[in-house]
Formats: sequence, structure tokens, C-alpha cells
Amino acid sequence: MSSNNHKNIATFMHLGAFSKYFIPFGNYIVPILLWTTNKDKSEFIDENGKEAINFQLSILLYTVILGMFSFPFFIFNVFGDASITDLFHHDSISINFSNPGGFRTLIGASFIGVIALVGFFLEIIFVITAALKADKGESYRYPLSIRFIK
Repeated sequence: MSSNNHKNIATFMHLGAFSKYFIPFGNYIVPILLWTTNKDKSEFIDENGKEAINFQLSILLYTVILGMFSFPFFIFNVFGDASITDLFHHDSISINFSNPGGFRTLIGASFIGVIALVGFFLEIIFVITAALKADKGESYRYPLSIRFIK
């Protein structure tokens, strides 16, 4: 069982993820600062800090991957079936935009949007669950978290 102070530090490392709404990159800065300044105080703080940081880094990776998948839908939505033609091999090039957007673009973008929304709510649920467990002095392993820091 951890001391009350250690439980509070561990709880705030998890809740530090919400600082991103007030401080740019706060979801990384707050847990990293709390972890690096307190990790030598107890194994409980060290374990919770690694979990909080690993989860936020995992969320970053998942967001980048989702962004890469959504980029083509953005391009097709803006440009549609764009074609570039060189008229009779002259110096002028014309760009023809036809049918911007379309049903397949809407479905693809909607699917990615739903995945992002579900991920957003799962992140909130997982962070609150981890904070509540830390407050009780219990360990918590984030689901879907990649162990970058061991």
C-alpha cells in the first residue's frame, strides 16, 4: 500500500492528460514532469507515471495513423476527381475539378470520424479509471497502450 502523498501524485499524473485542454502538449508535459521529479520516491509512482506517459504516447501514435488514413478523404472531398491535362503540349496546364466530394468520400470520412469519436471517449474513460485506481493505491494497465517506457 502506498502513502497518501504517493497516491495523490500518481492520481495527478493520470489526470494530467486533461491539461491538454488548457496547456498545449500538457498531456505529455504534466505527467512527464510529475514522473521525473517523483519516480525515485516509490515503485507505485514510477509504475503509474510510465503507464500514463505510455498511454498518451500511444494515443499520439493512433491519432497520427488515423490522420494518415483520413488525409485521402480530405483530398477527395476538396478536389473531387481532379485531373491535370497539358493542352497540346504547350506551357499552360489546366486543372479540371469535377464532382468534388461524393458518397464514398462521405462514408469514408464518417467512418473515420466515428472511430475518432469513440477513441476520444475511451481515452476519457481510461484516464478517469486509472486516476480512480491510483487514488485507491491500486495498479492499472491502460488497454491498447504500447509500452514505450518499460
